[in-house]
Amino acid sequence: MRVLFMCTANSCRSILSEAMFNHLAPAGFAAVSAGSFPKGQVLPRSLVTLQQHGIATDGLYSKGNDAFAENPPDIVITVCDKAAGETCPVYFGPALKAHWGLEDPSEVQGDEAAVDAAFNATLVRIGQRCQAFLDLPFDALSRDQLKAELDRIGTL
Repeated sequence: MRVLFMCTANSCRSILSEAMFNHLAPAGFAAVSAGSFPKGQVLPRSLVTLQQHGIATDGLYSKGNDAFAENPPDIVITVCDKAAGETCPVYFGPALKAHWGLEDPSEVQGDEAAVDAAFNATLVRIGQRCQAFLDLPFDALSRDQLKAELDRIGTL
């Protein structure tokens, strides 16, 4: 199963999601990430946060929708924060879609400790959601049931 995590810049939340999902995923599951308006670089703090948690950062880069052109995803999960007024990108196609909104930790103002805490809290939340996803009984779920579960996980 191939999962695409999308946000606007593809430099923080979607990158953290891609890396965490792939860190936790068993064989047969893989994630990529993309942005509707990719920044062109991953935020250094995103990479440092992943490394501090023992999560591989090799191959992570800020990219657009062409990242999955040759291998379309089965599921698309947007991770932008609608509550903050961000416009979430939408991928139209047969993929199942869900929204797992996350506040952008790169927008946190304060000292280094406050910013680090925001990045760590975001990564922990992503990890909880990814694990909940991976724990689903995929063989026993219909497409509609899977969609309902994805929506439920987005509220965790």
